Amino acid sequence: MKKETQFFDGTRPGQTVTHGSATFELPILYRRDDLFGLYFTGDADKIQARLPSNRLHPVRLPNGRAIVAIFAFNYMETSIGPYGEIPVAIPTVYGKETGPLTGWLPALLESSYPGFGVFVMHLPVTTAVAKDAGRGEWGYPKFVADMDFQITPERMSCAMREGGKPVLDITVMRRGIHLRDNKPLTTYSVKNHRLIKTVIPQKGIKRVSLFTRGSGATLGDHHPVADSIRALGISKRPFMSVYYPERAGILPSGKEIETGVQNAQGYMGEFGEARHTVSYGD
Repeated sequence: MKKETQFFDGTRPGQTVTHGSATFELPILYRRDDLFGLYFTGDADKIQARLPSNRLHPVRLPNGRAIVAIFAFNYMETSIGPYGEIPVAIPTVYGKETGPLTGWLPALLESSYPGFGVFVMHLPVTTAVAKDAGRGEWGYPKFVADMDFQITPERMSCAMREGGKPVLDITVMRRGIHLRDNKPLTTYSVKNHRLIKTVIPQKGIKRVSLFTRGSGATLGDHHPVADSIRALGISKRPFMSVYYPERAGILPSGKEIETGVQNAQGYMGEFGEARHTVSYGD
């Protein structure tokens, strides 16, 4: 009888690499996490100006606005240890510029549009190992910040602080239609003025909702990261929410697809380690 192929088959033994304080095997394995996020609209011209390559184009909605995604990950079981992470990303298309997508929702949900991916604008984490690994291997714009997660049957939330200063709070209500998500996530990042494309296999179930009452994000005052998100002309309310009741992922090394792009190292942060707490229930 032929053995059934498992999701993590063939990932070990991996390649051992070192970046700063982080020595780890590639690919990084993500076995279990709490994942939730929101999609907002933003000013398309302001967002285009933040992209590092003129071949990267923001996904535009029928009203001409672009998209800003804010997510939160509570990584419980990974091959580099548990940590928290809050990506701020721009859904983009690499290559030919598209007009407003009348079929934007399927493209966004399924990541199936040619050249579709997300440009990672900010990627705060709670450990120095996660920061050094992300910056060193992929050029992800990581810095270290405190994150306090609260997971209840009704909602998932995270409060992010740096040195006691509020940066970002996010809350997602647990509702929506169930969709299987076995398509990879593609990210774009910049390392030494080279555009890096990383294709991340994932497997899970997500719930997506266009009814976002009770879900939202609050930006802190006078913090560089919050100010940079606000400068995108981000909408006050999200137009879509998502969370994953179950998910696993495999993060390999990325591939260089373009040279001579603009620097996108992002905010560097001021601290080396941070608080990562998780509360289940009220």
